[in-house]
Amino acid sequence: MSWEKNVRRVEPYVAGEQPKAEGVIKLNTNECPYPPSPEIKKILEKMDYGKLRLYPDMHAKELVNALADYYHVKQQQVFVGVGSDDVLAMAFMTFFYGERPILFPDITYSFYDVWAEVFRIPYRVCALDGDFRIKKEDYLSPNGGIVIPNPNAPTGVLEDTGFFEEIIASNPESVVIVDEAYVDFGGESTIPLIDRYDNLLVVQTFSKSRAMAGARIGFAIGNEKLIRYLKDVKFSFNSYTMNMPAIEIGRAAVLDDAYFREIVGKIIKTREWTKKELGRLGFSFADSKANFVFACHERVPAKDLFLALKENNIYVRHWDKKRISNYLRITIGTDEQMEKLIAFLEKYLNEN
Repeated sequence: MSWEKNVRRVEPYVAGEQPKAEGVIKLNTNECPYPPSPEIKKILEKMDYGKLRLYPDMHAKELVNALADYYHVKQQQVFVGVGSDDVLAMAFMTFFYGERPILFPDITYSFYDVWAEVFRIPYRVCALDGDFRIKKEDYLSPNGGIVIPNPNAPTGVLEDTGFFEEIIASNPESVVIVDEAYVDFGGESTIPLIDRYDNLLVVQTFSKSRAMAGARIGFAIGNEKLIRYLKDVKFSFNSYTMNMPAIEIGRAAVLDDAYFREIVGKIIKTREWTKKELGRLGFSFADSKANFVFACHERVPAKDLFLALKENNIYVRHWDKKRISNYLRITIGTDEQMEKLIAFLEKYLNEN
């Protein structure tokens, strides 16, 4: 007999590499290449460290109120957590408790099947079509819940709100989660639909467009009843998931809308330039509306490119998985970083 027979075993999520060497161009984890709002620096410089002896506000009211005002919703329609991963995990635990399988794409954020496995949730993956687009009809069959990113990751493909509205309206007995981690880079949010559909939960993050991956702030917006159920599970698990500094700097980031729009605009402009340059070099890719491009080359295998880039201190993401093994996911960095990437690729492709 061994204690191991009682262990809950699961294949964990594997994050992108975090190289520590100097001079690395890091384009593998979809982080923002720019610093967060300068208002955050002011908050941190004035922060009273003595307050850390106290528990934070378990309801994170300052942050919740700022988000409610920004997205024109009620405070009771907002839920916050430690990054969107925490929010999504809570949502899986809360809403996906039936006997029918939940549905999500076969090529998507690779944490979904991990949560399904660890929480013992039955699930079925729905294959994207040949252009990496979601097939709407796959989500119109009986299910125990649905989760779809928009834009999808790692493909970057965006669907319009009308596409999702049909899925939401056709599944009144299931909670539909739209994971909008990348929506600020060119998409239209489904948040306006929450007053029409009580089964819609929209999840976003501060890690990408608000340049705060290190602060771990995520949030969900949905019907008041959905949010109430989420809080019941959260407060049964850990009442103080949001720490005091995160609440204060998160609020500051939401209030600095001008800076937010400035850096998002920069990334979009650089993304469009990068797409043109990759196309010129023989890469093909879906029309990404995220802060990355998911590309394959017409004649050079992705793994060869991945290794060559890494040897030259340029990190991108590669998965040795069915259907996507010949693709690289390339995060959009600064103009200078992307120019160096394109220069290296051009030289490498000419020599090989």
